[in-house]
Amino acid sequence: MSTLFAIIVLVFSAVIHEVSHGFIAEKLGDPTARLAGRLTLNPLKHLDPFGSVILPLLLSLLPGGIIFGWAKPVPYNPFNLKKPEKGAALIALAGPLSNLLIAAVLSVVYRLIPFFAMENQLLLTMGGFISVIILINVILGVFNLVPIPPLDGAKVILPLIPDHARSFKRFFYEQNQYGWLLLIVFLFIGLPLISPIIFGLYHFFIGT
Repeated sequence: MSTLFAIIVLVFSAVIHEVSHGFIAEKLGDPTARLAGRLTLNPLKHLDPFGSVILPLLLSLLPGGIIFGWAKPVPYNPFNLKKPEKGAALIALAGPLSNLLIAAVLSVVYRLIPFFAMENQLLLTMGGFISVIILINVILGVFNLVPIPPLDGAKVILPLIPDHARSFKRFFYEQNQYGWLLLIVFLFIGLPLISPIIFGLYHFFIGT
């Protein structure tokens, strides 16, 4: 039951993540996501069979594994943006920030529960569920900021790379064709590198 709940939370959090990309793209002048019917919280429009279902289930079987996954990326057309590179960075940043905002808002609710719970078992149980939602959104927010294509972090740092380092920028663009392979490798090798950040933020939000 706890695994099922975590996967449901992951799916809806990933959907909000993707809709946030599309929402900012729309604000920057690109209607691609809206025209594709992707500015909706309906999870059926966003589900990725592997990233939304298979991978989270596999990770849940690992001892101490962090459940992670993704929804189908929301499309956008950089040619509709006045400043394509900067616009792409803002669109990319919107996803992780939406997850961290969810975690921050729910952390307020989580911290208020002890003042009302007393012996109320239902509220105490609700606190446990909220802490899971916070953790999953922190995972999504932090993980997606890793600067590895096709993660959002790769697009976020592109405007920060000087124009004279064109070969380095080209490297980032070219890695998109191998992105999912790099992502899977990072999940099993690089995750320990960002785990302290994930759990540090999580404990900061829940106040422990």
